Amino acid sequence: MKVLLRSDIQGVGRRGDIVDVKSGYARNFLLPTGAALAASDSMEAQAASMRKSRDVRDAKSRQAAEVQRSVIEQATVTIAARAGSNGRLFGSVTESDVVNAIRTATNISLDRHAIHMTEHLKEIGSSSVSATLFDGVVATVNVEVVAK
Repeated sequence: MKVLLRSDIQGVGRRGDIVDVKSGYARNFLLPTGAALAASDSMEAQAASMRKSRDVRDAKSRQAAEVQRSVIEQATVTIAARAGSNGRLFGSVTESDVVNAIRTATNISLDRHAIHMTEHLKEIGSSSVSATLFDGVVATVNVEVVAK
């Protein structure tokens, strides 16, 4: 069944795309939630205008993400945590801790899911983690963990 997506749906398509999905998925999820409309031949103009507005919105978001990336990469984020005498932390520094430290240092709010760490930080010292700000815009965050 062909549907016109009214919002971005992961694994299916983006707003303004006309996609072919299983009829059960369309009837039971996409159409009742308002995430899509049943596509007809006359909807091509509506789909084009939705794609155009999506592209304009994405361009503005990408520019804002580039500005945020430059601010975040210039800042060194310091996190104070309890540690033993050997430099090992009592616990670990998680994505949420990094997000809170970024918000304090740069006044930029991120979602904790945007932070990518191979593993939580468990020792005093400096390390770098990545933050996905927008599709294709990744910032490297310099994190300094100090003893409290």
